[in-house]
This record gives sequence, C-alpha cells and structure tokens, in this order.
Amino acid sequence: MVSNRLPLYYTVTMLYWFSTYTYVPLLSPYVKSLGGSLTMAGIIVGAYGFTQMLIRIPLGVWSDRVGSRKPFIIAGIVVGTLSSLGFALSSSVVSALLFRALAGVAAASWVVFTVLYASYHDHDSAPKAMGIISFYTSIGQMVATTAGGLLAQVYGWHAAFWLAVAGGAVACVMALWIRDQPPDPDRVGIRPADLLKVGQDKIVLGVSSLAILAQIITFSTMFGFTPDAAVHLGASKADLSWLALVTTLPNAVASLLSGGILASKLGERNVVVVGFVIAAIFTGTIPFVHALPWLYVTQCFNGFGQGLCMPVLMGLAIKHIDPQRRATAMGFYQAIYSLGMFGGPALAGIIGDVANLQGSFVMVALISVLAMGLTFVLAPRPQRQGVSKSLEL
Repeated sequence: MVSNRLPLYYTVTMLYWFSTYTYVPLLSPYVKSLGGSLTMAGIIVGAYGFTQMLIRIPLGVWSDRVGSRKPFIIAGIVVGTLSSLGFALSSSVVSALLFRALAGVAAASWVVFTVLYASYHDHDSAPKAMGIISFYTSIGQMVATTAGGLLAQVYGWHAAFWLAVAGGAVACVMALWIRDQPPDPDRVGIRPADLLKVGQDKIVLGVSSLAILAQIITFSTMFGFTPDAAVHLGASKADLSWLALVTTLPNAVASLLSGGILASKLGERNVVVVGFVIAAIFTGTIPFVHALPWLYVTQCFNGFGQGLCMPVLMGLAIKHIDPQRRATAMGFYQAIYSLGMFGGPALAGIIGDVANLQGSFVMVALISVLAMGLTFVLAPRPQRQGVSKSLEL
C-alpha cells in the first residue's frame, strides 16, 4: 500500500473498533440494570474474549492458506455491525451474552488487520508499526466510548448501540477500497507442522503469556468493572463517558510512543515492565478512592500504563516470524491472550459478588505485579530500534 492509502486504512481501523466499543464502558452497568449480577456481567464482558480464543488461530491459518487478507477484514466489520444491531434490537441478559460473544467473533479478524498492516513494513519495524496501528485502535475506542456514553445519557442505553451500528455501516463501505497485498506465487499453505512450530516458538509463547496478564488487567478495569466503581461513587452515563475518555486518551498516546521512541530509548522489554508497574500502582489505588475526580486520575495513569504493554508485545510476537506465517503466529498470539479477556472479567465478577468489588481490583493489582516480574523471564532481551528504517506515513 502506498502512503496515500494509509489514511484510509487508519480510518477503517478506527471505525472497526468504534462499531463494537460505543457501549463497552456501559456494558457492566447495563447488565446490572437488566437484573444481572456482577458474576453475570463478568461472563458477558468475558464472552467477547472467549469466542476470540476459539476463532483466532483457525482464522489466521485460513488467511495464510488463502493468501488474502481483505475478505476477512470486511467479514469482521460486517459481523461486528450485526452484533451491535443485535444489542440495539434486544433488552435481555441472554441476548447481551449472545451479541457480546458475536462481537468477539468480529474482533477475531483483528489478527488479519494487524498482519496486513505489518506486511507494509520491514521485519525490524514490527513493534513500531504495531504501536502506530494500536494508536488508531485506541483513538477509535476513545471516540466510541466517549460518544456512546454521552448519547446514552440523553437518549438511553440503546442509543449507544445504534451509534455502533452507524459506525460499522460506514466502515463496511470504506473497507471495500482497502488494498490487499498481492499473493506470493511461491506461497504454500500452512501445514499442521507449521502451526505446531509456531505454537512451540519460545518467544511467541512467552509474549503470549504476558499478553494474557495484560488483558486480564484491561478487561477487568477500563473495559470491565471500573465503570461500576464509578457508578458506586455516583457517576451518571455521561460521567462514565468522561471516565472512558480520560482512560483511553492516555492509552492512545502510550500506544503511539511505546513501540517507537520509548522502545528505542528503554528497550522493548523495559517498556512492558514500566507499563505493568504503572498498572499495579493505579489499579491497587482504586479501592482507596472515594471521590469520582480521583478515580479519573487513577484511570488516566492506568490507561497510559496499559497502553505501553500491548503494542510492544504484539510486535514482538511476529517480529521474528517470516511473512508467510505471520497471520498464523498472530492468530496464535491473539487467541492465547483472549484467555485474559475471558478469564479476567469472569474471575473479577465472581470475587465482586463473593467479597466486594474492591477485592477484584486488589486481585488485578497483584496480577500486575506478577506480570512485571515475569516480563524479565518471558520477554526477549531488550532490543534497540534506532537502526530500524522509519515508517513512511
């Protein structure tokens, strides 16, 4: 893809995430408004990760075998739009579970999004490229979560779902003009032995394990139960929108910086460590916050810390993999970290019902500390990127 086509790709990326995130900060409070428990809310939030866990590896293998990415991207956007439409047309706990699981099916196509984007850049630039595409992901999520909460404040819960449908419809049309990479005539399909080889790669396994912990943190806090903590402090739907903004904006900035300038200055592994340290401190602080403005402060730092981790880990997962197997490696990586998307919110919800919500945040803070230590063991040794080619934007 030539440089003048990149704005289209970035716009489609933002709208792709917009179409499934307008209601995410509202999801747990919405489930509770329907009569669901914290445990049920956690299961519904986690269903998004459960379906991704099942689908991402087969999708990556299928994409590698076909040698084309664009059809999978369009299909993912269509499914995401249908998921949001299902939310808009229904009002029950069961339907929320079903359509959030369908949103996970749509999000599984992110493996193809990232691989197609990475194919426009050289191997050594993978972490930086993932930082850039993660920045646009965060921008899409930020606009979605902010607009969804403000609209729901005025027009009710379902207004956020209809907004998601509108964003998805626009993304479907725009995605038709994405330029696919031409198939390699010498390409061979992925064989079971190739998949087994990717699954045994120590770097992929180590980085994927760290990503599980990172996703437990994210989907138990900013995309999970931090909104419930805000509601307990008297937050309205509009307040939840502002909470999402002060969390996702620093997350977007961190995503842009993490794989580029910060990785070149500190080393990739150290950037991840810093991210987990920040997440541990400011998640552990939540139980001691008794005013909404202070919760905003903790989540501003928490969003930044979490934004440091995932882009770098994503880049490290495919940096050393040859292009023909990158979708398989990315599918494996993203399927593994989906365990955190599912298990984290489910466990946090159970703890919230059995003990209290504060206990859930303490658990997540301890997981952040564990992740910090494991990063020194599981992540590749620090890499300097100063000699890598700059991306042409």
